[in-house]
Amino acid sequence: MSFSILKQIGDAQKKKAVVDVRSGDTVKVTQKIKEGSKFRLQVFEGVVIRVDRKESHTARIVVRKVTSGVGVEKSYLIHSPLVEKIEITKRSKVRRNNLSYLRQRSGKSARLRGKDFDRAAVNDVTVPEEVVEEAEVEVVETPEVDEATEATETVEAPKEAEEKTEA
Repeated sequence: MSFSILKQIGDAQKKKAVVDVRSGDTVKVTQKIKEGSKFRLQVFEGVVIRVDRKESHTARIVVRKVTSGVGVEKSYLIHSPLVEKIEITKRSKVRRNNLSYLRQRSGKSARLRGKDFDRAAVNDVTVPEEVVEEAEVEVVETPEVDEATEATETVEAPKEAEEKTEA
């Protein structure tokens, strides 16, 4: 397969709008978990210590939190259908993409310096109107309707309307 076909398949799998997650952000990741035949939502809150391939359909974040003195890290594919929502709760000032040094630190030395940001604007993931309009145009341009039945329906409908108005 050629690279262009693989790229088209990958782009089709991408979500339309995702939150701009950066290293040092404290996030709440809501994930769908399947138990038997049912799904439930599970929230994992922690610090993003790594962001990989941000523009790709395989974009990934690694989130770390300390629970009962034990460090727990989870890796999430941002465009996965199982990742329901990513919400940024705090943004910190960091100077690198991979914060693996936080693994060796605990207590006050593991704290990151926070910075101000507009939480509502950052977490707003509405799809821009231009993208929505393009999607609607594509749907309208490619209807699969039999032309013969469509022509008879459009011709008959005005005649019936004229007969009703004359009577």
